[in-house]
Amino acid sequence: MMQYDIIRRPIITEKTTIQKETANQITFEVAQQANRVEIKKAIEKLFSVRVASVRTAHVKGKRKQRGRIIGKRRDWKKAIVRLMPGERIDFFEGA
Repeated sequence: MMQYDIIRRPIITEKTTIQKETANQITFEVAQQANRVEIKKAIEKLFSVRVASVRTAHVKGKRKQRGRIIGKRRDWKKAIVRLMPGERIDFFEGA
């Protein structure tokens, strides 16, 4: 697997922004079959940073209803990556 196949996108919410500022943690959506070691190597190679730890969680897709039609969003996996002290990844700095 390539790094771009493992790391799908960063998750940018109010909660993850607070985590980034206080605990130096960044949250990503990752491939379902990726493990912690692969995620760590991909982050280090893509962003040229050192990773302290990786925590993962499977997120179940929510059931949604539009009128009588019931559907389901897809299941996905997220990784919470803690960077070493002094390291940082900037997505929207200066925006």
